[in-house]
Amino acid sequence: MQFKVPQNVQREDTIIGPLTLKQLIICAIGFTIAYGIYVSLGKVYLWITWLPPVAIITIITLAFAFIRPLDLSFTKYILLFIEYSLLPKKRVWVKSSGEVIIPLQIESSQSKKKREKKEEDILDKQEKLKNLQKFLDSQKDPITKK
Repeated sequence: MQFKVPQNVQREDTIIGPLTLKQLIICAIGFTIAYGIYVSLGKVYLWITWLPPVAIITIITLAFAFIRPLDLSFTKYILLFIEYSLLPKKRVWVKSSGEVIIPLQIESSQSKKKREKKEEDILDKQEKLKNLQKFLDSQKDPITKK
């Protein structure tokens, strides 16, 4: 049996033509607001009065519905731009500015004995190393014979 594997699973489903549901909702809301402004201002005033607000709302609606800068939605792009504008551009590291959290550990008697034994082993190895160093320093150098 052969199955057809979808190639582009990240793409939103289209509802009418190339428009997705999200684009349809944005266009419906924006064009409804623009039409409402046109109806309220168009009968009373000249086109100079109603055309600028209707054009601005239409352009903003089309931008939010169809423009995808850097493969992001226009809404997300605007929010990221605002965040970038508000946050500081330079970050400064200050030593010891954070709180240090030391977890409380309760040692059992066995783990205490193991830790003490390790400490004794380390001290013993250090002492042996010092003795070896003293011995080697006390011997004459075979090359210079001093």
